[in-house]
Amino acid sequence: MIKHKSEIRFIFYASSIFICYFIFAMLQEKITRGKYDGEKFTCALSLVLVQCVVNYIFAKILMFWQHEKDTTRTLYYFSSSLTYLLAMVCSIMALQWINYPTQVVGKAAKPIPVMILGVLIGRKQYPLKKYLFVFLIVIGIVMFMYKDQEKVPNDDTQGMGIGEILLLMSLTMDGLTGAVQERIKSESSPSAYSMMLNTNMWSSIISAIGVLLSGEIFKFVTFVTQHPEIIVYLVAFALTGALGQLFIFYMVSEFGPLPCSVVTTTRKFFTVLASVIIFGNVLFTRQWIGATLVFSGLFLDIFYSKSSPSKKTTNK
Repeated sequence: MIKHKSEIRFIFYASSIFICYFIFAMLQEKITRGKYDGEKFTCALSLVLVQCVVNYIFAKILMFWQHEKDTTRTLYYFSSSLTYLLAMVCSIMALQWINYPTQVVGKAAKPIPVMILGVLIGRKQYPLKKYLFVFLIVIGIVMFMYKDQEKVPNDDTQGMGIGEILLLMSLTMDGLTGAVQERIKSESSPSAYSMMLNTNMWSSIISAIGVLLSGEIFKFVTFVTQHPEIIVYLVAFALTGALGQLFIFYMVSEFGPLPCSVVTTTRKFFTVLASVIIFGNVLFTRQWIGATLVFSGLFLDIFYSKSSPSKKTTNK
């Protein structure tokens, strides 16, 4: 009976993650790539601010029953929040030049900068198999990103353009965020809820200062006033993102990081399929092969990391 209830909870959490992030992904593409009376939404920092504030509120509610003393240095939270914020802003801005499948597959390369910075900054050592899995991801990314210009001369996603550069910057910021978070875990080991709370708090403060100093807040308010229909998308975008994070934390706390990683990676692949079907983002055969290589590398890395804990501990 207990096992049966556990299986039901797993299915519920996995389904909730799929549904929340499916809607989240579709709304993100709708907001950033859609046109409203001929205008496009370009307030990426304001969009991130909305997301971070809602995430902070959710984390605050979760922490209401927790009495945890977090000893993490403020500088660590500030720096990780800054890089986390820049990664999100670059990723969202990239959608103005590239389609959502390209962004998802590109962001799936996150282990690459994390690994490189881990070796250079953290002086970590990784087994040969991990390098092979990451190499598989790199090959898949190259196959996916390279496009036949002669076949689609009017496509705005050709070559190494602004969108791809922003995606590369986002990945670099992801790597720096991971390096700082590793330091946080090794020194003070705060709970996931506490990290979510503090990271989103500082991200909200930094992004709020950014939209005020840049004047984007006025552009955002003007756009929303002129196109009030986008408010529904913004609210739904923020809520589904926060709910998705919540169910991920539940999944990790009850079933561990491996099942959660499998669920979120599978979700990304089906999000690509949905984006192709709903928004008509046509992919070449080579891009499908590249995407398959990327997600295969991710799955192999997930399962290998779980199956050899002793080797990981020795290397660390």
